[in-house]
Amino acid sequence: MTAIPPEEMALLDKTVMKNYLKPLAVKRKTICVLSSATLTTAFAVSFSTLAYAQSSGNSNLQIEATGSQESSLSILTPTKILQGNELLDKLGTTLGATIGNELGVSQTGYGAGSSRPVMRGLEGARVQILQNGLSVGDVSSISADHAVASPVANARQIEILRGAAALKYGSGSSGGLVNIVNDRILTNLPDRATGAINSSYESVSNGRAASGVVDAAFGSVAVHMDTAINNNQNYRFPGSSIQSQGRPADGWSVPPEGGEAANYTGKLPNSFNNQNNIGLGASYIGKSGYTGVSLERLNNNYGIPTPEGGSINQSQNRYDFQHETRDPFGNFSALKFSAANSNYNHTEFNGEGVAAALWKNIANEARLDLSHKAFMGWKGNIGAQVTRSSLEATELSSGDYAIVPSTKTNSNALFWIEEGKWGPLQANLGLRYDNVKQNPNAATIFPYDSAAAGNGINFEQNGISSTNGPANPQAISRNFNLMSYSAGGLWNFVHGYGAGLAYTVSQRAPSAQELYAYGEHESTATFVVGNSNLNKETSHNIELTAQKTMGTIKGKASLYVNKFNNYIYGNYIAGESAGDENFSVVVAQQAAATIKGAEAELTYNWKQTGSGARLFGDVSRGTFDAGGNLPLQPAPRVGVQVAHQKNNWLANASYTYSFEQNNLASWEIGPAPSYNLLNAGLSYTERVNQISWTGYINLRNLLNEQIRYASTPMAVRLYAPQPGRSIMVGVRAAF
Repeated sequence: MTAIPPEEMALLDKTVMKNYLKPLAVKRKTICVLSSATLTTAFAVSFSTLAYAQSSGNSNLQIEATGSQESSLSILTPTKILQGNELLDKLGTTLGATIGNELGVSQTGYGAGSSRPVMRGLEGARVQILQNGLSVGDVSSISADHAVASPVANARQIEILRGAAALKYGSGSSGGLVNIVNDRILTNLPDRATGAINSSYESVSNGRAASGVVDAAFGSVAVHMDTAINNNQNYRFPGSSIQSQGRPADGWSVPPEGGEAANYTGKLPNSFNNQNNIGLGASYIGKSGYTGVSLERLNNNYGIPTPEGGSINQSQNRYDFQHETRDPFGNFSALKFSAANSNYNHTEFNGEGVAAALWKNIANEARLDLSHKAFMGWKGNIGAQVTRSSLEATELSSGDYAIVPSTKTNSNALFWIEEGKWGPLQANLGLRYDNVKQNPNAATIFPYDSAAAGNGINFEQNGISSTNGPANPQAISRNFNLMSYSAGGLWNFVHGYGAGLAYTVSQRAPSAQELYAYGEHESTATFVVGNSNLNKETSHNIELTAQKTMGTIKGKASLYVNKFNNYIYGNYIAGESAGDENFSVVVAQQAAATIKGAEAELTYNWKQTGSGARLFGDVSRGTFDAGGNLPLQPAPRVGVQVAHQKNNWLANASYTYSFEQNNLASWEIGPAPSYNLLNAGLSYTERVNQISWTGYINLRNLLNEQIRYASTPMAVRLYAPQPGRSIMVGVRAAF
């Protein structure tokens, strides 16, 4: 599993530039450049890369996404990499908004401030988020209202990984993982100073954004700086804020009766977002490798668009260290060590603007990778990973814990990843062992204890048995041994045609919230109850793929079945919290479950003359084996994209139809309505001396449709639609 050699990458770049980018050639490595941009479309280039990799016959082109500057596509796993103009055109204020329309990926939507990806019907802890190959260190996996603490404005690329490649980075990523690469620690010396700036205005939210990045070298030291500012006011939306089916006869309702029951039109309250960040990095680059450090400061203030209202003020300091030695000894090609420290916190404000809760998470992670040279057709690496995190959530009015008691999580892991090639056959193997310990504060006093009489919930009365142990959580430490593995193969039975089969077993330890939570969560209008006796969750995923990577027409398709033992979910019951009778009680439980799905895309290039089209569709269905649907399942989608490039102009358009989602969990109010999403873009690039200037217009939701994602928790889906029609205008420059 090595990166494409520089001489072959140069040949690949030359081929792509000749066929797609000849009028507007700009340096490949520059971040935020429209250059890689002016591909007929980015999907055409991705298929061209695949075609080149297969036709070359060179085993060195078997590559993996690693979180380094050498990242590229792997033809053995369903991996997607967003970069260049494709990334810039899809860039949103959040990670979910940026990649939420990729094949097999949807999103949650908490206004403009928080949106996390949902992959193949899975979300939260089952979708790991990385920054440069290491965990982001935030608390976004705990709840959808917590934003991902990794800005995307200056990302060089965003990688989506599954299968054996995902096992390298963590266990339990049964949906996959997302890696945000920002190149703060450069691995090669720039031959001259390079950089880019981007400035834009968006009408729907009066949004103003600006970002910039600079890379330079001083002798053997490469330096990097990036910064971004993004300010969005409450956005406009079509129709009324409350979903039209109205209040059910009984149970949970949106909004609750009283003064907060306003049904808004025009602008959505508490949908604003204000974010800024700065990143610095320096690395010493020698003949045999590099050593580098980086630091980042992130500030993010955004609203929570629920009937209760509120906002979150988020900040994070992050420090990274990387070292790599090439050909360190014997039959090994590289030794890489990475480490990161993240100091994260956010303050939650209620609808009156009063600070209600403070969340903190201090995370430290270190990883050692050792890559070996080819042996009997196999290349791969072995490694170890250590993670330590400390989570605290405090109610500021009382000093008690907020939802989740103080918990320390320790994880130690070993992994082994291999990839091989023998003529038309290719295969990969992955093995990972994790030991995860959850250690809550043993002195925690839960509200149901005798000292807080009257705040308990009678679970037996509400039909919840104690077969998994006490229904109310206990402050007890838990220890989990996890074994995950993957095996996959690809047979290129005819030149340019391949069929593959992959089987992955992934085990996940319950999170701190799933084990120990007990308290009200206003942002989801729920009273959350953990279960301290949960077992580890195991998924068995089998996937069949087919692909055509040569010729004018290219395509790929996947069918998959993901069966879960002890699937952990939040079960809505008929109980009421002591503090707010409108909040549903949600109890962590386990059950056998299955997710079945299919994904496909077909691309057509008009003899590579600057025009291209893509058809795509995805569908997944999650059910409990005992009957009923899994919650928060995305709706099926189909769509088409077209693009045309001529001289210095690039035009593109995309249309997506999302079907109505009627397959809801028994407690979900629905349906989630269907919608039509039409986007378009136009850009013009002109090179003046050493600077490439690009002016662009992006049109989003041109039909002004009311959009509500089925994968968004009810408190927001029923109350807060996504933004309406929007025009974004901007200017980019790269040198």
